[in-house]
Amino acid sequence: MKIARVRDGTRDTYALVKDGMAATREDIVYETGIPLPESVKEFMFDGWLDEAAPKAGNLKYGRKMSEFKMLHPIPNPPKIICLAFNYTDHAREQNLSPPEDPALVIKPRTALSGSGADILYPEFVSKLDYEIEMAVVMGKTARDIPQDEALDAVFGYMVFNDVSARDIQAADKQFTRAKGFDTFAPCGPWITTRDEVPDPHDLRMITRVNGEVRQDSTTCNMHIKIPEIISKISRCMTIERGDIISTGTPAGAMLNKPGAVFLSDGDRIEMEIEGLGSICNTVRARPHSGDQP
Repeated sequence: MKIARVRDGTRDTYALVKDGMAATREDIVYETGIPLPESVKEFMFDGWLDEAAPKAGNLKYGRKMSEFKMLHPIPNPPKIICLAFNYTDHAREQNLSPPEDPALVIKPRTALSGSGADILYPEFVSKLDYEIEMAVVMGKTARDIPQDEALDAVFGYMVFNDVSARDIQAADKQFTRAKGFDTFAPCGPWITTRDEVPDPHDLRMITRVNGEVRQDSTTCNMHIKIPEIISKISRCMTIERGDIISTGTPAGAMLNKPGAVFLSDGDRIEMEIEGLGSICNTVRARPHSGDQP
């Protein structure tokens, strides 16, 4: 199933999505009589989805997705963990070898936004970059989980844009500030549950900026695969349900590229991953008064 979080007028709710049409929580309650919780986290993780699933095929799906404002699918995740240089084609274009252990970057949850939201960058950022990534949404809490059990802890997958300020990254010699600005983690458009993705390592990924293809690769270029990623992360920190693990970007980002064309005000970024949908966001300059923090 595909689970979206949306704003319907002034109310935030969630919906099941099928062929571009939605059945909201309120629709599902009305049609099935199941007293679903208002919290999407409770719906996904506390057994309510399992109760609603047998009836999902008979729902009317009577609302167009275009009627809603899309929100990031999971609010307030415990952690957002991103991997650096985890695609062989991206590492190769940087003249690097992909690391054998996950190179981790933590993004703050305040960076999250949904498809359709603006990516806002302050005036002191001059080299704004995109990174299409497939994100894993964890459905179980796990510590020291073996690789052969790791996928059982996955709830689903979504598209994730790991927006990065490359000039800040170069100045700081690390990633946190460069990737941590508000709005620097658009994602969605929904979470596709694990059962609908038979092989997460065989999905095409495309980034377009103003209609021009900038990234065109597949998740088969992922160096450390998802079961190993989860297992190795769980050896150093407890993975909690609702955590987002973004698995790295393929070739085509502007980092260290000769003649790089970085993002600027008004640019439109479209990202699509096969089977997971697409997100679209517009870059906007954010006026900033005072000195750089």
